[in-house]
Amino acid sequence: MLTQVGTETHCPYCALQCAMTVTAGSRSVRGDTGRHDDATIAGRDFPTNRGGLCRKGWSAADLLRHPDRLTAPLLRGPDGVLRESTWDTVLPLISRRVRSIQAEHGQDAVAVFGGGGLTNEKAYTLGKFARLALHTSRIDYNGRFCMSSAAAAGNRAFGVDRGLPFPLADLDDASVVLLLGSNAADTMPPFIQHLRGAQAAGGLIVVDPRRSATARLTGQGQGLHLQPTPGTDLALLLGLAHVVVAEGLEDRAFLASRTRGYGDVTREVARWWPERVQAVTGVPAPLIRATARLLARGARSGTAGGPGAYILTGRGIEQHADGTDTTTAAINLALLLGLPGTAGNGYGTLTGQGNGQGGREHGQKADQLPGYRRITDPVARAHVASVWGVPEDTIPGPGLPAVELLASLGRPDATRCLFVHGANVAVSAPDASAVIAGLESLDLLVVSDFFLSETAALADIVLPVLQWAEEEGTVTNLEGRVLRRRAAVTPPAGARSELWILQELARLLEAPSVFSEDPETMFDELARASAGGPADYSGLDYAVLDGGSPAYWPYPTGSTGTPRLFLDTFAHSDGRAVLVPVTPRADSAAARIPAPLLLATGRLLEHYQSGTQTRRVPELLAARPGPRLDLHPATAQGLGIGQGDPVLVTSTHGEAQATAHLTPDIRQDTVFLAFHFAGAGSANLLTGGPTDPVSGMPEFKTTPVRVTRLLARAQGDDQVQEVYA
Repeated sequence: MLTQVGTETHCPYCALQCAMTVTAGSRSVRGDTGRHDDATIAGRDFPTNRGGLCRKGWSAADLLRHPDRLTAPLLRGPDGVLRESTWDTVLPLISRRVRSIQAEHGQDAVAVFGGGGLTNEKAYTLGKFARLALHTSRIDYNGRFCMSSAAAAGNRAFGVDRGLPFPLADLDDASVVLLLGSNAADTMPPFIQHLRGAQAAGGLIVVDPRRSATARLTGQGQGLHLQPTPGTDLALLLGLAHVVVAEGLEDRAFLASRTRGYGDVTREVARWWPERVQAVTGVPAPLIRATARLLARGARSGTAGGPGAYILTGRGIEQHADGTDTTTAAINLALLLGLPGTAGNGYGTLTGQGNGQGGREHGQKADQLPGYRRITDPVARAHVASVWGVPEDTIPGPGLPAVELLASLGRPDATRCLFVHGANVAVSAPDASAVIAGLESLDLLVVSDFFLSETAALADIVLPVLQWAEEEGTVTNLEGRVLRRRAAVTPPAGARSELWILQELARLLEAPSVFSEDPETMFDELARASAGGPADYSGLDYAVLDGGSPAYWPYPTGSTGTPRLFLDTFAHSDGRAVLVPVTPRADSAAARIPAPLLLATGRLLEHYQSGTQTRRVPELLAARPGPRLDLHPATAQGLGIGQGDPVLVTSTHGEAQATAHLTPDIRQDTVFLAFHFAGAGSANLLTGGPTDPVSGMPEFKTTPVRVTRLLARAQGDDQVQEVYA
């Protein structure tokens, strides 16, 4: 029997991008590596995961030969039914329909929605396709729902946005780590091994309204858990900064030599003494002081060459209408302590999606060109136009951020046609009912996916594409490290690479410039287009990446990359970081009446994003088969709700159904619902409303809701449960 040779690649899920080896054609019995129908997965030693994988990673190959896999284009007939068609039929049809819609409604009537899971090559080509083949400014992506507030805050403080501006392994030596709004123990379990040093030193600090799996890591003297009222993280951060300044704990030498804006920020934080912050957040004043002092002690240790301090943010503080300001407050605290850009200390944000970092760097955002360049910058436009070989005025200006783009669907003289790549907006977008109605009202909806997602099920044309283990390409992980994704298995005969699809549509639409199905060709062009930009990949090619040496951007030609940013200078023209004064918005307590509970949405250990993939893995679905509303037993008692009762959750945007899960690990004023489920249990039927004025981030974490016990339906419990699943 021939020995199967494995292919070294990376997990398709979160931005930790755990290394794995995929061996095709094996039908082994489940062991340490896991059994899959046509591929076997083994964890591979790598700095981020050190051989470990989470449940999603171990089971990722289950989807490669899943019976739901799309293997031929689908075309909706006059009777409204999607049926299999051919590539020779659907691609010319798309071209004709695009031309017709733009002739009637204008070029911006056609829009594109991308995803943070696309490879760098696909994200880059999609942005180029939108602007040169479709001639539209209307392109944005689902990272607007994930990283946009962190990116905006990082750009205005540091002049550049890279999730972690240092290698993840640097955390191993920390004595203090403050995690704000991240449940990494569930969302990226292998990450937790990098917190063991802080735990051993009693310095793991977790801020979360829930006693999550990550918060429980602070038990037994291993750290502190701060449990604020949802939506009050900004006030809490101002209180921590107040203690740092009031007690003289700041790093004055660092502030004087490497920052500006100190005076404006200290005037604001002076108003947020711990007792006032306690009244707003519910976090005891002594705990606020203890946290600030612990951080300062770690910062001094790191500056002196010992175990240092790190502040890390996640979606819990970013997915708010004031998410940019809240993240800015975290950065201000880090700057006051002298953490960013110093050996042994640091600040960073934990990127969520698999290519959430690279996906926002190379042109699928409404306001950006490749290399993280601003689309309004004449120098950037001229450079990218020269690489593309087109006049500068061929490139449209900025488009609409995701929430505005989706709100424009189907409206007269607005978006009449939408291309969707790597996203499932019918489940993942806020105010999902309105989004679904918009999708249904389009003249043409074209969705590229490998399963019939809830969004694809609404499409006029569905294009079957390749999965992660069937394609070559690159991704950029949460450290800003560029990684090679390699093809390990043969794709179904009818599926096509998105690069091939974009190449063929560009040809039919007579687009200028190069569109190639070869990922290496598009990566080489991406590298040239990024040259001189904040996210400079110009010194990279597949040969460099295949060589195995770490490749952190910026990686300009002639360099060996930049594992640690800001050691000498920040990216602003004067080389200094900027402390930006921020303040909480006007008190919104009145808005919670008559809905006294605040809904937070988030992820589970077993599932990922909209659940299109993980809900099709039997063992993951069996572990969490449907939506479960976490609420405190005291809250439930007051509402007459028992463990396992069906409940109805209602907001001003809609209603969702779930099963009650009573747990003391959540505040009495808070309920939690995961966003992985569709149909009646979709959490985003409840969310919506204001967006962050800087980042365009919607409010996902503090939706006022009512919760009531759902009375038994006449059709019986079995059918109700089917809706939940």
